[in-house]
Amino acid sequence: MLAMAQLMVVLDATIVNIALPTAQRDLGFSDGGRQWVVTGYALAFGSLLLLGGRLSDLFGRKRMFLVGLVGFALASALGGAAQGLTMLIVARALQGAFGAALAPAALSLLSITFPDPRERGKAFGIYGAISGAGGAVGLLLGGVLTEYASWRWCLYVNLVIAALAVAGGLLKLRDEPARTRGRIDVPGAVTAVVGLVSLVYGLANAESDGWGDAMTLGPVTVGVLVLIAFVAIERRVEHPLLPLRVVLDRNRGGSYAAVGVAGAGMFGIFLFLTYYMTGVLGFTPIQTGCAFLPMLAAIMLSATTAGSILTPRVGPRPLVPLGALTAGAGMLLMTRLDLHSTYATGVLPGLLVIGLGMGLIFAPTQNAATSGVAHTDAGVASAMINTTQQIGGSIGTALLSSFAASAAGDYMAGRKPTPQLAAQAAIERYHTVFWWSAGFFLLCALVSAVLFRTGPLDVDPDAPRAMAH
Repeated sequence: MLAMAQLMVVLDATIVNIALPTAQRDLGFSDGGRQWVVTGYALAFGSLLLLGGRLSDLFGRKRMFLVGLVGFALASALGGAAQGLTMLIVARALQGAFGAALAPAALSLLSITFPDPRERGKAFGIYGAISGAGGAVGLLLGGVLTEYASWRWCLYVNLVIAALAVAGGLLKLRDEPARTRGRIDVPGAVTAVVGLVSLVYGLANAESDGWGDAMTLGPVTVGVLVLIAFVAIERRVEHPLLPLRVVLDRNRGGSYAAVGVAGAGMFGIFLFLTYYMTGVLGFTPIQTGCAFLPMLAAIMLSATTAGSILTPRVGPRPLVPLGALTAGAGMLLMTRLDLHSTYATGVLPGLLVIGLGMGLIFAPTQNAATSGVAHTDAGVASAMINTTQQIGGSIGTALLSSFAASAAGDYMAGRKPTPQLAAQAAIERYHTVFWWSAGFFLLCALVSAVLFRTGPLDVDPDAPRAMAH
C-alpha cells in the first residue's frame, strides 16, 4: 500500500498533462490557465513537503499517511467534477497539499517498517522502481483514460488507488508512538513555505517569460534569500523543522543532491520525448504511453536488483554514479533521432539504457536518504528527498524549455519559414534538450561519486541490537 500511495503521487504529474488539452477544450480556458493547473500542484506539493514530513514525526506517520490519502482522493474528486478553471486549480493545489503530507509519511513508514538490511533493500528496490517509472505509467494511463473514458477519469482514478491503499494501511500498517511532542517550528515553517513557493513560482515563469524577466528573477531571488534565512533559523531554534544533522550526513546529503540533479535530467525524457513521438512519429496518446513501457520494465529490473542484492552489500557509492552514467549514455543515444528515425531502431534502445540507469539511481538514493536517521527525524528526512526532486524537476523544466526555445529560434533565424524547416527546427530543440539532459546525468554521477561514503549503509539507530547486526 506504501508503493501504491507513491505511485498515486508520482503519476499524477504526468497523467494530468496528458488530459490537459482535452480538459482545456471542455472547460474553455486559455494556455495561461493550463499552466496554472500544473503549477498549482507543484507549488503546493513542493512548498509543504518539509512541513508535512515534520508533522508525520510529531503526530504519527500512519495517521498522516491516512489523512494524506483521504485528502488526496477528495481533492481528486473535486478536480474530476470541476466545471471551470478556478475549481480545477483549487483541486490541484489541494492535491499538492495532501500529497505533501502523504509522500514523506509513506517513505518514513517504509524506512521504519523494514529495518533489516536485506528486507529494506527489497522494499526500497520496489519503491525506487515506482518512483522512477511512475511518470511513464501516468503517460500510459492518462492516454487510455482520456481516449476511452474522459479526462475527468484521470483524476477519478485516484479514488480507486486511495481506497485500496487506505484499506491496506488500516489492516497492515503499524506505527510507533511519537518520540517527541516538541513544538512546531513556526518561523522555520513560514520561511520554508515562502522560500519554496517563491523559488518554484519563479522557475515556472522562466519557461514563458524568460530568465531576464522580473517575474522570473524577482521570485527566484526572494526564494533564495528566504531559504538562506530558513537555514539561519534552523541553526538556532530548539525544535527545528529541518534539523541540519539530517542533511549534513554525507550519504543523506548525497542522496538529496543526486535526486535533485537527476530530476532535472528526467524532464528531457518524459516531456520532450513525448513531443517527439507525437509530433514526428505520429503516435497517439495511448501509443506514446505504451512506448514508455520498455523503459518501465528496465527501471523495475535494475531497481529491484540494485535494491535487493547490491545496495545492502556495497552501498550507494558505486551504484548511483554507474546508474547516472548509464542514463546519460541513453540520452546520448537519443541525440541520434531525426525526422526519419523509427521507434524500434531510434527510440527503444535509448529508452532501455535510460531505464536501467534510472533504476540504479532511485532505489539506492531513497534507501540512503532514510538510513541511519533517528526515527524522530524519519519524516523530515523522507520529505527532503521529495523536495529536492521537486526543485530539481522545476529547474529542469525551466532550463531545458528555455534551451529548447533558443535552439529552435537560432535555427530559424534568417531563413524563410517552411513546414520542412519548422520540422527540422523541432529536431534541433530535441537534440539540445537530450544533450543537456545527458549533462545533468553526468553531473549527477560526479556529485554521487564525491558525496557518498564507501561501503554499506548505516543501520537503523533505533532498531533493536539483534536487528542491527
